[in-house]
Amino acid sequence: MARVASIPAHRSFADALATGLLRMHGADGLARGRILLPTNRAVRTLTEAFVRISGGGLLLPRLIPIGDPELGDRIGAALDPADSALPPAIPALERQLKLASMLAEGGRSTAEAMRLAADLGRTLDTLEVEKVEPAELRALASDSGELAAHWERMLGELSLLFTRWPTVLADDGLVDLARRRNLLLGQLERRWKDDPPPGFTVAAGITTTAPAVAGLLRRISRLPEGQVVLPALAMHKEMPDAEWDALIPQDGAPEVTHPQYHLRLLLDRMGVSRAEVETWGAGGRGAARAERGRAAANAMASARFSDKWNRLDPPERRVSGVRAMELPDPASEAMAIAIALREAIEEEGATAALVTPDRALAGRTAAILRRWGIEADDSAGRPLLQTPPGSLLEAIIKALAEQLAPVPLIALLKHPLVGGEGEARGNWLAAVRQLDIALRGPRPEEGLKGIDRHLSRLQRGREEAEAAWRTIRPLLEPLDAAFATIRTLTDFMMALREGAQILAAERAWKGTAGRQAAEMIARVEAAPQASMLVLDRAEWPMLLEELFDGETVRPTYGGHPRIQILGLLEARLQQSDLMILGGLNEGSWPPTPSPDPWLAPRLRRDLGLPPLDYRIGLAAHDFMSALGAPRVIISRALRDGQAPTVASRFWLRLEAMTDGMTRETRIPALAAIIDKSAPQPAFARPAPAPPADDRPRIIYVTDVDRLKADPFAYYAKSMLRLRPLDPVDAEHHAAWKGSAVHDVLERWFKEDRCDPAALRQRAEAMVADDAIHPMLRALWRPRLMDAIEWIAEQTAADLRDGRAVIAAEAKGSIDLAGVTLKGIADRIDQSENGLVILDYKTGKPPTFDAVNSGYRLQLSLLGIIAERGGFAMGAKSIAGLEYWSLAKNKEGGQGYRQPASRHSINDLLQKTRDVFETLAASFLTGSEPFKALVHPEYAPYGDYDQLMRRDEWYGRE
Repeated sequence: MARVASIPAHRSFADALATGLLRMHGADGLARGRILLPTNRAVRTLTEAFVRISGGGLLLPRLIPIGDPELGDRIGAALDPADSALPPAIPALERQLKLASMLAEGGRSTAEAMRLAADLGRTLDTLEVEKVEPAELRALASDSGELAAHWERMLGELSLLFTRWPTVLADDGLVDLARRRNLLLGQLERRWKDDPPPGFTVAAGITTTAPAVAGLLRRISRLPEGQVVLPALAMHKEMPDAEWDALIPQDGAPEVTHPQYHLRLLLDRMGVSRAEVETWGAGGRGAARAERGRAAANAMASARFSDKWNRLDPPERRVSGVRAMELPDPASEAMAIAIALREAIEEEGATAALVTPDRALAGRTAAILRRWGIEADDSAGRPLLQTPPGSLLEAIIKALAEQLAPVPLIALLKHPLVGGEGEARGNWLAAVRQLDIALRGPRPEEGLKGIDRHLSRLQRGREEAEAAWRTIRPLLEPLDAAFATIRTLTDFMMALREGAQILAAERAWKGTAGRQAAEMIARVEAAPQASMLVLDRAEWPMLLEELFDGETVRPTYGGHPRIQILGLLEARLQQSDLMILGGLNEGSWPPTPSPDPWLAPRLRRDLGLPPLDYRIGLAAHDFMSALGAPRVIISRALRDGQAPTVASRFWLRLEAMTDGMTRETRIPALAAIIDKSAPQPAFARPAPAPPADDRPRIIYVTDVDRLKADPFAYYAKSMLRLRPLDPVDAEHHAAWKGSAVHDVLERWFKEDRCDPAALRQRAEAMVADDAIHPMLRALWRPRLMDAIEWIAEQTAADLRDGRAVIAAEAKGSIDLAGVTLKGIADRIDQSENGLVILDYKTGKPPTFDAVNSGYRLQLSLLGIIAERGGFAMGAKSIAGLEYWSLAKNKEGGQGYRQPASRHSINDLLQKTRDVFETLAASFLTGSEPFKALVHPEYAPYGDYDQLMRRDEWYGRE
């Protein structure tokens, strides 16, 4: 008769198991036996439980994790060496590379082949675990007429690979890990059938439904001293027979998302009925009331049996000790969880754990706990690419893949492992910051030479930028050279290793993460298949991510002994005094099933494979088991970073069955106020009033509008000398386009003497510059060429009418109203009646209403400078003030002229003088405060809005 028991969900599995085994076999008899467990983590958990319960020294039974890759070594003498002489298992990375090289034969890129190889490996494992034979797959491939074309293609390829793969492994004397585990477990089952092992044998916490595992558990349950112990199996009181039978009906689809489905399937494969399963007699520390376990089981009833909630007695629906928290966003949820964890350990000896599949939530919570000096034991570890050595490798690849584009280049240069240590690091960062400023604006040309050319063209800060570049460039030259000749994956990994060594020396390989990164690179370098995988530069970032996906740096011992952060797998079989179940939203808990690119859902069903949503049932069982802790808090965020969230189906079931869970209100309230400072007085509109002697006595015509509309912005720019920085790798904005066109027109006058044919050539050369994005070139060039031809035609017509171009980009200045007024005229023409001042506009010119209101006076101020001889041409009368716009005209073409005002030149110049003299007397030679946003309708840029704290006072005065 089979001996199978279940430890209810309301008991701590590890403590109950350890207590029961000590009671059965005594401290002296434990060493006679062996316990099979699902994972290494379960071994650690049970070991701690034995130590905790015994209170002293103890000889433990042999603890064997059957999910361990080194299963053969862990079983040891349980198998006769002659019987267990199996080929070694192929390492996961080597298998992925071999499969990728086979997939690349069909013309796929290396990055795509590596991605598909990872998915293919999982599919092959599933086929192997479920003991699907190649013949079954070939038969399915030959009868796939109803499938979509891409599924037929993938199935055909999978059939060939599944048939070919064992031969490839056999040639190398290797075997798949899943197959090796099946063979080992099969050998062990057959040996124990004929020759039972001495002492007791217990399989505990194993819920894997694989046929080989189920066969071994069947054998253990029938050994003379054998027993199988299952976690949280719903007995008849929690789940009547009708519900149990409906999990796998005689006809119809099984309920694979039910938390008891996988246990039902396992028992069926073991040949054990639920009626044979006993309840484990021993308890353990921190057990909750049995009613909690029954309520959790009732809440998880399948949809067609959920009507029983209306008939349950109140105790059967009550989840006493479980509280729910709903927070506005993930940051608030992490803060509330951290507060709850910290509060829990204020009680002496109490333990607390956060269980969540949401790694972002786990990371946020751990970071908040570190604020209070608590280093939580995060068992899931940290992705290698998020550690300093891993992020350095990623930064190198991104910078080189984009040919040293500014954003990834600056990120690489500022990496904490680059630039040395101590004073050298400070000097390095000073140079990097100088380069950062120099690279602001549109992206330069590719590579080191592109940056060289960009810096040589700088109008401002050129010397400082080139000095900084001389510090940085020598380090980048060997790095660029190392990646210049990459052809294969082997070359890629060699260059990556050399690059990290060049930039960070031994710092790149320090610590656990550094050693793990070095080992990973070495393994790929040494793999023969890596030399056959050819790469393109664009694949580098995706390939690195694919190679390092799943590489996790596990924390060393030394975290807080009473606080844990656990994933769902790590949380199985253990409980704390307080369990916080975080991230209870759809897509997180339960997670969204990952698609299988190789087998369509119908094919998985035909082959007898578990469907893709099978893991939802496992997540439901994890949730149900975690609800058995003495105290439980479940939490969710109402929004993620983008949109409202949908509550987990498990959350909604508890809400529906209990008519609303008890809410935890105190902790969310603390989370909402913990970072709030004391109320501050309202901030008034800023109006600095420096002494008149400290105010500038020089003003440019382009700043006069700013001074009138937003005096504070003028103060910030001219007195505080604060200027907005362009983003790194910015778009080619309107100001850049205007400067580029002005430069073309200036050179056209000074070097080509307004030759109409030369203007188009210069414009073509400008848009052909490699620094201009191809999309911008394609969109801007047609309009620009039309506008350039219009300027050439208009200039030629003016020359025929007797006008002469006498200056371009002319600098001028005069003393006016006690200050020096400076400006640059785009172009000055000489006509019969006097000077004509031109202002080129790539967009629309100022409206007449704005000019009449005393704004947009740049052109008329230049007229005043010219009238008084400020352009070194002597005092002359002004015959015209014209805007030449390159925008679309009324006829649909490009370009039109517009006078500065509808009023006469003399009236406009006089009004401009009056406005300027008033401004100068008030703000430049007087003591008028520089008040913020006096006329916001004429202050559209907002460069200093943050400095003036605009949102704190605007519209509230």
